[in-house]
Amino acid sequence: MFLAGRILAMMTNVERRQWLHVSFWVLALMTLAMLMLTSGCKKQHAAVDPKASEAAVRAADVSWSRAAQAHDMTAVFSYYASDAVVLPANSEMSTDKLGMQKVWSEMLTKDTDLEWTPMWVEAAKSGDLVYVVGNYTLTTKAGKGKPSKIERGKYMEVWKKQADGTWKAEADTWNADAPAKRGKA
Repeated sequence: MFLAGRILAMMTNVERRQWLHVSFWVLALMTLAMLMLTSGCKKQHAAVDPKASEAAVRAADVSWSRAAQAHDMTAVFSYYASDAVVLPANSEMSTDKLGMQKVWSEMLTKDTDLEWTPMWVEAAKSGDLVYVVGNYTLTTKAGKGKPSKIERGKYMEVWKKQADGTWKAEADTWNADAPAKRGKA
């Protein structure tokens, strides 16, 4: 850990941003691989059409974004599977409802607006897992006479078809396009 910190300290801002970008995608792909591997250990279900799965998840993701835009926290949480993992940027991983509620209540306040749009939606050949990659915009309203703060970023979700036929997000992660702000050392 000490060595990694020293190496990061020697990197330029561009190198750090590239390292963070690569780290984000490595983590996202490892999560997707883990979910795909563990799904093979469970009882096999009838084949699902991957294109139908992609369309269903795309529609669910758009509805989820609308729920967030409406600040409907009950609806927002309804899109997560009971064993979901949330990996917010610059924060600890959340694996339970209380942790997820904390993440969302800190992010989605009366002074913020959040919306996201899926760019790529792709299903596994089995059709029971789908990943989504897209862009988000988080706008924080400022006080009188001050401009709003706009954060643009990307996200990745892994969705799984549930036993009841619904689609739920098993993994959810996002981060801003801008580099993380660093405090004074």
